[in-house]
Amino acid sequence: MINNPLDQAAPLATRCGFVALIGAPNVGKSTLVNALVGSKVTIVSRKVQTTRALIRGIVIENNAQIILVDTPGIFSPKRRLDRAMVSTAWSGAHDADLVCVLLDAREGIDEEADAILTRLATVGHEKILVLNKIDLIPREKLLALAKAANERLTFARTAPHAGGDGAAGAVPLSGGPDVGCADAASGG
Repeated sequence: MINNPLDQAAPLATRCGFVALIGAPNVGKSTLVNALVGSKVTIVSRKVQTTRALIRGIVIENNAQIILVDTPGIFSPKRRLDRAMVSTAWSGAHDADLVCVLLDAREGIDEEADAILTRLATVGHEKILVLNKIDLIPREKLLALAKAANERLTFARTAPHAGGDGAAGAVPLSGGPDVGCADAASGG
């Protein structure tokens, strides 16, 4: 019998976790899920409330599995269906191991974002802030938005970033004519 050194190596510890992506309608949650997964797993549309239920996409990185949970947009509901979708989004946030809140950099902390940040304080999980569509605003506005959001709520990270200023290296995900999902996923 031949001894294979791979059989004797200690197995790598595997990790798995759920990451809920929450935010107002049309901030780019579904686009980000598709970009990170590397294929279309959720519908992307300009029409609000396209995502009506929790949709999962899996990212495998080395020995880790990240289950991304795309949630319906959070807004002030008026009808029963609207209330059910918003409730679904918040249940996704409470059930996840990590919450990733997306803000549309063009809109800043508007009424919807303000309400989300206020309620997000009740979620006991670690939170990451993603400023989306950053290629559509001046850098100064982006830095001010990152600072304002981090003053409102404690985020483990303002992502993606490589520097201490909260914006360096951030990935533009506007889905505009010059930036596609493949570019966004590769950081270009």
